Amino acid sequence: MPFCLRTIGPLTFMTDAAYEDAQLRLERFLERDRNAQVGEAGRTLTFDHGRRTERAILLFHGLSASPRQFLAIAESLHARGHNVFVPRLPRHGYANRLSEALALMNAQQLQACAADALAVARGLGRSVTVAGFSLGGLLTAYVGQREPVDRVVAISPFLGISVIPDLLHVPLARWLLRRPNRFYWWDPLLRDRQMPEHGYPRFASHAIGHSLTLAHEMMELARTQTPHAAKLVLVVNPRDSTVNRRAIAQLAKRWSAHKPGAVRITRLHGLPPFVHDIIEPKRHPRVAQRVLPVLVELIEG
Repeated sequence: MPFCLRTIGPLTFMTDAAYEDAQLRLERFLERDRNAQVGEAGRTLTFDHGRRTERAILLFHGLSASPRQFLAIAESLHARGHNVFVPRLPRHGYANRLSEALALMNAQQLQACAADALAVARGLGRSVTVAGFSLGGLLTAYVGQREPVDRVVAISPFLGISVIPDLLHVPLARWLLRRPNRFYWWDPLLRDRQMPEHGYPRFASHAIGHSLTLAHEMMELARTQTPHAAKLVLVVNPRDSTVNRRAIAQLAKRWSAHKPGAVRITRLHGLPPFVHDIIEPKRHPRVAQRVLPVLVELIEG
């Protein structure tokens, strides 16, 4: 089986240096995935037309998930003519679903992965759109703040925990990282029987601490600096009980203050309560099916 899902369109006879460079950079991602601990279903995905397209789309999956979380969305965007790249985030995608690797993920690893992935995407398309969900939404917002991409779509970005006041996120992050790591089940009843099989059923307290640290850094940049992305879209599920919607609104306000007219908030109304993962079909199939065309349109712009 291949290490990367690729669909190749008609090849051109003209070489494109940027596209060739992207292939070399992509190979480094694939080489990382050849680690014996990484499961076949957890590996990086690329949907490539065999040439540099007008637009490349970079998708970041969520915490404890894998690139296959975005499989249906990636396939839809590829069918519309775009090259699509879905990298495996650090410490994710291991075959052992109860691996403790996630406890070793940190903000620096996430930043480095985002930079490397963006370099691949720039070679795959003449313009770049970045989208991501939850932790991937945080990385998307971070890229939009720092990098001159065409468009970012941060879906339910993890900028804080819903029940925790904004002012306590930094103290909470420091407290979590001072203490020994602990793992918690996403669903304490199903435990290791949770779907999907290509994601972890647990999350690490240290991973949360590092994610909150990165979110704080990004929010402070947004306070004082103009975001570099041309268009910035924040997607909010008003009935999401996991991410902090107040922080998302604050980010939109800060971005709008620096870049009026470039920021859009889209609210997904009518979804079931307490549902966070609206992307993964094996968690909430009806929800994922319902939001898929909406998200594809938002990403394509």
